[in-house]
Amino acid sequence: MGDALGIEHFFELSGSDKVWGFFSPLIIFAAFFLAQLILPGRKVPGYVVNPQTGKPRNYKLNGLLVFVIAQIVWATEVTGIERDWFYRVTLWAVLGGTVFTVIFSLIAVYSQPKGEIQNPLLALWEGRAKEIQFFGERIDIKMWFYVVGGTMLSINALSGAAWHSENIDGTNPGVYMYAAFMTFYVFDYFIFERVQLYTYDLIHEHLGFKLWWGGLVVYGWIFIIPLWGMAAYPNPDMSYGWRNFWLVVAAVLFVTGWSISRGANLQKYMFKRFPDRHFLGLIEPTYIQAGDRKILTSGYWGAARHFNYLGEGFLCVGIAVAFGHFGVLWAWTYAIFIVSFFTLRQRWDDRECAEKYGPEKWAEYQEKVPYRIFPGVY
Repeated sequence: MGDALGIEHFFELSGSDKVWGFFSPLIIFAAFFLAQLILPGRKVPGYVVNPQTGKPRNYKLNGLLVFVIAQIVWATEVTGIERDWFYRVTLWAVLGGTVFTVIFSLIAVYSQPKGEIQNPLLALWEGRAKEIQFFGERIDIKMWFYVVGGTMLSINALSGAAWHSENIDGTNPGVYMYAAFMTFYVFDYFIFERVQLYTYDLIHEHLGFKLWWGGLVVYGWIFIIPLWGMAAYPNPDMSYGWRNFWLVVAAVLFVTGWSISRGANLQKYMFKRFPDRHFLGLIEPTYIQAGDRKILTSGYWGAARHFNYLGEGFLCVGIAVAFGHFGVLWAWTYAIFIVSFFTLRQRWDDRECAEKYGPEKWAEYQEKVPYRIFPGVY
């Protein structure tokens, strides 16, 4: 099966590597939990209100420090783990991570009182509690998800690039560009870590298997799925000039997508914290008043209702183009997943927003901003 899929290199492992690969997510989960608990960080209020106090929940943010330390540990091989090891044991790590997140989900869900979802299996998938914090707000599970998942996304991508460098003749610069894209993407997230406190996932999502598995295993290990196959491909057979052209196109698409996604999320964050400020000193905040809530209608959020998703689309197409093997499905797996996921998710988001703001006010916003994701197209 591995030969047919082009990932036979994942099965060329010793028995001990398979075992360690299986348990590696559990070790990583524990190591990051301790790192976030012990390492210093700033404590800031978020958007979510603690019902027991009536005040915003506090969050300890030290993701950037944890990320940098983890990168140094990986790059220096101080633990004795070779730089390409994480890539080589990917399938076993995904299997182990899935098993462990099932166990954590069972505990997190069934230790909580029953909520609106009565079906126990559906409750396991969706979750019951929205927040779980430990040690006096020093560890928030959702923010721990992002630190573990984001850091491991970067390390797994870099590990795949290291494997490619050591095993493939005629190395593909697109593989290194991909690893750089993913590392920048995560690094940028940690620079703006506080923005995450104002996003949909942290505010609305419940802590069921969907979020445990998605935030840890999918984000940290499966998001590098294009590299599962593409790390085994050499530089594409095209002229030097054309190869450079497509690398530039990939970079432009990625930077454009990042600019849209980061800009849209940052604008909404600034609006929620400072509703009267002009975004970037230029864009006047206009909005629809919906009771005690406001629906932003200017800037990115006046172009499309989920304009940030368009940025993610450009970004993942840039990733596919970087490899230069346009006819290989592996290169497009991430793009197919992201475009499909956000096309569906924006419909779920619209239903949530209609409930949150009221159907009349949301219909008013839809009339004012008719496009869902892509202005003029969709």
